[in-house]
Amino acid sequence: MLTIELNDLLQEQSFKHEDPEERYLIDSTNWEEYETLLNRIGDGAGYRVTYLDGVLEIMSPSRRHESRKTGIGNLLEIYFEEAEIEYFPFGSTTLRKEERRGGTEADEAYCIGTDKEFPDLVIEVIVTSGSINKLELYRRLNVREVWFWRNDRFAIYHLREETPVEFVANCGYEQIENSELLPELDIIMLTECLKNPLPLAAAKAWRQNLRSTPD
Repeated sequence: MLTIELNDLLQEQSFKHEDPEERYLIDSTNWEEYETLLNRIGDGAGYRVTYLDGVLEIMSPSRRHESRKTGIGNLLEIYFEEAEIEYFPFGSTTLRKEERRGGTEADEAYCIGTDKEFPDLVIEVIVTSGSINKLELYRRLNVREVWFWRNDRFAIYHLREETPVEFVANCGYEQIENSELLPELDIIMLTECLKNPLPLAAAKAWRQNLRSTPD
């Protein structure tokens, strides 16, 4: 059944030629089918695959999505360089744990300070909302901090509880104003630079701001 649905998906021209973001959902999918799909699609097909508790979502990102994802990654890496923070990028590596019944490919992801199996920080660009709860998924992968970029602003969440009690509405994450992983990073300035439609000018302004900020 999954093979038939996947064949239909890969033949849809809208996934190949149009800019709007497209999503495709398949219910009642087991872990073996999820891994088979990952192997079949491969790294270069341009799809993002998310799995949680038997629900599979395949997303074809728009150019707008990929442009924003790249812009955030570029400015963050400038910050790491200027602040002399050791970092280990994951890019869109597939993150998954079979025993937690979850897997996904973040837009950008980083370990901070030391390299680890799973990232400390993931960043998701939201152009169109999906049906899978990404905070629940990242809780299961024990990701400490999740940044969502939506409507030209960041929403930052920091993991407080592996088993949600106090922060059950956000799956154990607390929404915060500034990153706790990168407490010196100026989120407001980063946001303003990301709104600049010229990537080179944005990078120059961001770097200049970082170098002019007192230690």
